[in-house]
Amino acid sequence: MKASQIGVIVLALSGLVSFAANAADVEAGKAKSAVCAACHGADGNSINAIWPSLAGQHASYIYKQLTDFKAGRRENASMTGMVAGLNDDDMKNLAAYYESQRPKPVAFDDKMIASGENIYRGGITETQVPACMGCHSPSGVGNGPAGWPSLKSQHPEYIVAQLQSFKHGTRANDTGKMMRNVAVRMSEMEMKSVAAYIAGIQ
Repeated sequence: MKASQIGVIVLALSGLVSFAANAADVEAGKAKSAVCAACHGADGNSINAIWPSLAGQHASYIYKQLTDFKAGRRENASMTGMVAGLNDDDMKNLAAYYESQRPKPVAFDDKMIASGENIYRGGITETQVPACMGCHSPSGVGNGPAGWPSLKSQHPEYIVAQLQSFKHGTRANDTGKMMRNVAVRMSEMEMKSVAAYIAGIQ
């Protein structure tokens, strides 16, 4: 993807995801999060690697995912049921609450760190996979205004599962097919390596 195309997407997303932060109520979000705790943890740090940790995630990104689940742009049977009763304020409040929480370290395979770092920081030249840090930042914290999620302290198993979903088209709510175009060029071992490196970023 050309730099000019990325610039257009960033500008478009800036308006899309910059929901009114002053309208979000962290305490209301905390109260509403009680039903989310079984999967995502009381403070947004999931203890089960199949479910994402939400602690410290950009509110803009969480809000987009919740609205995508509600609108059917992203499919997951469990989440479809969970968002059915949420209104727009509920989703903004939940997003603000989880953003306010501190992410905790997760387990990872340190034998894959070196190869994963090469992919995260340098991409894969042979298959034209761009460096992950171009969007997700060198420290893994992403870019909230652009709509790019923080990956820091995310379970590597969850990251691999999402990359596989993008690769096979079962997840398709990425703007401009950005992640689908990346994941389709990656092998499973490359996904596992970069996921391990991401999980190890402190």
